[in-house]
Amino acid sequence: MNKHKYFMQLALEEAARAGELGDVPVGAVLVVAGKVVARGHNKKERLKDPTAHAEILVIRKAAEELGDWRLRDADIYVTLEPCPMCLGAMLQARVKRLFFGVPDPKAGAAGTVVNLAECRDFNHRIEVFGGILEEECRQLIKDFFIKRRQKEKK
Repeated sequence: MNKHKYFMQLALEEAARAGELGDVPVGAVLVVAGKVVARGHNKKERLKDPTAHAEILVIRKAAEELGDWRLRDADIYVTLEPCPMCLGAMLQARVKRLFFGVPDPKAGAAGTVVNLAECRDFNHRIEVFGGILEEECRQLIKDFFIKRRQKEKK
């Protein structure tokens, strides 16, 4: 398995944890120099916090772990294309590269709905690579919402 699939698999494990705990199953892993610095998953429901997306939580953990808000050499792996808030946080943190699993047709800010990663007006750009373990990421989200709808019908 290549390194991108390996790190995305770790993000998928985090996403599965989120789903088991009632949050939308999105997971993220932040990597510097081939080593995992932080990993996490959505906690919006549990924390009752609209900013508790996997990416935000992982960026915070990594900044604390590394002792710097500038994450210039960081790669972030996320199961779902980031929203504008999360991509904005990545820009602020100076994340180098973003790898995501499945595009988000409703809020994707890395090229699907808007492309903040390459906006020429910002002082930083992020290299973006999508489609890493795309089917696995898509299926996890799809299964979560099928189960949620079934519970709502009862």
